[in-house]
Amino acid sequence: MERNAWRTSSRSGSNGQCVEVRDRGTEIDVRDSKAPAAGTLSFGPAAWAAFVSDIKTDGGRP
Repeated sequence: MERNAWRTSSRSGSNGQCVEVRDRGTEIDVRDSKAPAAGTLSFGPAAWAAFVSDIKTDGGRP
């Protein structure tokens, strides 16, 4: 992931309802693509990696 550049998943489609992610090195930021000025959630790299791994493994099912 390129640092400081907002990007969407290649699986987001073109419906305009997705999240954007950017890597700032020490934190990963996430925001709503429909409302980018509404704020962001920030995660540490380890927490983000665990989240992505979980999604890839089982789709985030409980």
